[in-house]
Amino acid sequence: MPLAAIILAAGKSTRMKSQRVKVLHEICGRPMLAYVLDAARQAGVQRIVVVVGHDRESVMREFADQSDIVWVHQSEQKGTGHAVQMCRPAFHDFVGEVFVLAGDGPLIRAQTLTQILEAHRAKNAAMTLATSVIDNPQGYGRIVRDSTGEILGIVEEKDASVSQREIHEVNPSYYLFDSTALFKALDDIKPNNQKGEYYLTDTLAILRRAGQRVTALAAVPAEDILSINSRMELAVVSRVMQRRIQASVMDSGVTIVSPENTWIEFGAKIGQDTVLEAFVWVGARAEIAPASHVEASSVIGRGGKFPAE
Repeated sequence: MPLAAIILAAGKSTRMKSQRVKVLHEICGRPMLAYVLDAARQAGVQRIVVVVGHDRESVMREFADQSDIVWVHQSEQKGTGHAVQMCRPAFHDFVGEVFVLAGDGPLIRAQTLTQILEAHRAKNAAMTLATSVIDNPQGYGRIVRDSTGEILGIVEEKDASVSQREIHEVNPSYYLFDSTALFKALDDIKPNNQKGEYYLTDTLAILRRAGQRVTALAAVPAEDILSINSRMELAVVSRVMQRRIQASVMDSGVTIVSPENTWIEFGAKIGQDTVLEAFVWVGARAEIAPASHVEASSVIGRGGKFPAE
């Protein structure tokens, strides 16, 4: 069955106090949106639709070389449900399954998307979402279940009751829909919350009322749900991504003498049996030959080579 993805990337950087669009802020040498695009492609997505808003020209220019992206403009920020509604023309000829993902969640993994897809197909569901159980659920929508464990709905924190705010199972915004069910449910969304926004999460209750199957699985590790709304969160997510990059590099046969004092940007190529001493910085697209010894405090810039030619 055809598989598509809608990636929501229309948000501003208000809380980051930045003129740059949020999804263009870099994580280990590349825009955070790039990681979400990669995960979707690696999970088998053939059609990618990205919703852009504020300064959309900058986002489109950054990814201009990626011909598989369809751009949709959300001129007014009326919530996630409204953003997906704007994509309807891009799916006029599509019947299949559609992921809806957040563009500011770069820690997303392709294997998690694959797990959602497998569960969705096994249950023949109209909607499947992945959840996460975390120690501190502040800021996240809460997952409400009945006594049997069936999901009843998602309540945004600002709309949640005192008891609902005590729930630790949260919504990290990983959704998969049957495309026909999705766009039909969107017709029934109403702005009945405090901010007057159209919430994509309201489709869950709409589909349940229509007798459609909705499933939820706790598939997202707590680390992966970190999204970015501040400079502090940008730094936290960058450090998590750096650990992943270094783990991959070391698994390939590279020694990192002091991981906490080393920084490797995404896309650097480091040959087997290389040793990186402390306080080394390796830029994106840099190439380090096998069996090299990079001395302490070295800087190999983006696209640089070591040894230098």
